Amino acid sequence: MNAKLRSIISKVVPRAAVLVLVILVWQLVCTLGQIPKYMLPSPMDVAKAFQEDWLLMLDHSQITLLETFLGLFFGILIGFLMAVFMDRFALMRKMIYPLIVVSQTIPTVAIAPLLVIWLGYQMLPKIVLIVLVVSFPITISLLEGFSSIEPDTIRLMQSMGANRIQIFRWVKLPNSLSYFFSSLKISVSYAVVSAVVSEWIGGTKGLGCYMTRVRKSFASDKMFAVIILVSVISLLLIWLTNVLQRVCMPWEKINRKE
Repeated sequence: MNAKLRSIISKVVPRAAVLVLVILVWQLVCTLGQIPKYMLPSPMDVAKAFQEDWLLMLDHSQITLLETFLGLFFGILIGFLMAVFMDRFALMRKMIYPLIVVSQTIPTVAIAPLLVIWLGYQMLPKIVLIVLVVSFPITISLLEGFSSIEPDTIRLMQSMGANRIQIFRWVKLPNSLSYFFSSLKISVSYAVVSAVVSEWIGGTKGLGCYMTRVRKSFASDKMFAVIILVSVISLLLIWLTNVLQRVCMPWEKINRKE
């Protein structure tokens, strides 16, 4: 057995064992009948709910994923542009940075109803909410990455005749990638949750709307099923972010081997 396979087994087996243990304890508690089924359905009931409503949940999840990806795209774009301008212009940083921080003190559950009232029940308010949530960690992390460059490195590039664009392209941008992907892992999970919350408050389709309907019908097994589905989607997006990071930052793998 090679070292790579042993490493994979050492990571996967403990996590799988914990998951199996949680499911077994959950099933045992439900079997003993200490908690009513409408409060805590058994894993078997949740699995049955998945089987019954899988196609319906898949249909709703397509809308939620579309909102998530659109919100992530525009959130990353706006966060990147704000970080670049704040890094370039000190006055803009002093003006915008406090506003960005203050915007994050407002709960999303308070913003979502207002966005629905202002923008309607379609996809736009969901995307706007995701953009507001995603752009903050992206902006802050990129700005920190841009600012963490050693001044001697900048002076060295300038002594070699590099202009601002070249310094940004070859020094600041590569240095900020690790900061960017760290914040992106947080942002993708926030984006999914924000999409579901906004659909929950106002919408016609999506996993949040599905959750609202099954909650009103007291179908707790389907409620647990869609909660698990949202968690799985978030975990898959985080995994895809890790894959993208390895593709964009191949030197990290070399450094780990050394």
